[in-house]
Amino acid sequence: MRALFKHHAGTELKLATDRPVPQPGPREVLIKVNKAGICGTDRHIWEWDAWAASRIPVGIVTGHEFVGTIIKVGSAVTRYQAGQRVSAEGHISPGTGYNARTGNAHIAENMVILGVDRDGCFAEYVCVPEDNVWPVHPSIPDKVAAVLDPLGNAVHTVMAADVSAKTVLITGVGIIGLMAVTVAKAAGASRIFVTDVNAKRLELAKRLGATEAFNTYVAPPPREPTGRAASPTSTTPEWIKEIRKATRGDGPDVLLEMSGHPAAINDGFTALRMGGTAALLGIPSMPFTFDLTNHIVFKAAKVLGINGRKMFDTWYQMEELLLGGRLQLDEIITHEIPLEKYAEGFRLMQSGEGIKIVMNVG
Repeated sequence: MRALFKHHAGTELKLATDRPVPQPGPREVLIKVNKAGICGTDRHIWEWDAWAASRIPVGIVTGHEFVGTIIKVGSAVTRYQAGQRVSAEGHISPGTGYNARTGNAHIAENMVILGVDRDGCFAEYVCVPEDNVWPVHPSIPDKVAAVLDPLGNAVHTVMAADVSAKTVLITGVGIIGLMAVTVAKAAGASRIFVTDVNAKRLELAKRLGATEAFNTYVAPPPREPTGRAASPTSTTPEWIKEIRKATRGDGPDVLLEMSGHPAAINDGFTALRMGGTAALLGIPSMPFTFDLTNHIVFKAAKVLGINGRKMFDTWYQMEELLLGGRLQLDEIITHEIPLEKYAEGFRLMQSGEGIKIVMNVG
């Protein structure tokens, strides 16, 4: 079969044409992949950064966002059959341990991740456990079904923060941040403020339902005659003042941090009202300085760390939002390309020209 895999401990991926078709275990299903989404994790693997080098085994088939059709089931599978159109939760829980047995399987110990720890979906066929299969409703198109994984991240973040009738600040409108805009609007947020350094994405965020969008790009400080950069000022950014002015002087009720950028995180907490709620999905690339005392303790902020999707609460919420026609995703899924043009897909992602790229595999 054709499969995109990590062929060496370095940049890029390679397309094989003779990879063996995997065979399902007793409680697994074999799925013929139709479409697969390129994720930020896949970009890390493509670029072979420090995280990828420490985590990804050479030879693995990558990818974890997909939709396809079951073509074979294991001998002990009872809930699914060949011919069903499905997606799957990419976090594979061991099924044992405290979290796995108390409704928190998404953060279970010894989690195995599709396309990271075992062969993923950038291939014509993929095997997943029966417990991870998600049947796709007939009215949900393939290109949307292929990106349920990142959409689930957005839904989990928004729903955890209880945004109904509240003002919301979303810091970072990349793929999942943009999805969070349309999810927050559907979930009843009263007003949505967004920040980013990309003007194109800020405009899209407004079309998706953001009330106001703020470009937080800051030019590098001018250099002093000595050649050293001038010391930056520590004044409150103007956009924070604007949001406070629009919210009775308090600041937003909810912060959804999607960027992982240190400045965005610190500024987001500065903007958040006293007693507000912060849901954090963005992952910083390295440790940074954070004012815990003023941002959380004295502010009495409620802080929620978000990891993946709740299994399967988030999936049911996602499906209902989609079936109700509440979400706008067409402008977020910007490109569909053949699997053979995978390198172009990663280029589009790296350049910022594309937002969400879906590969046609089947």
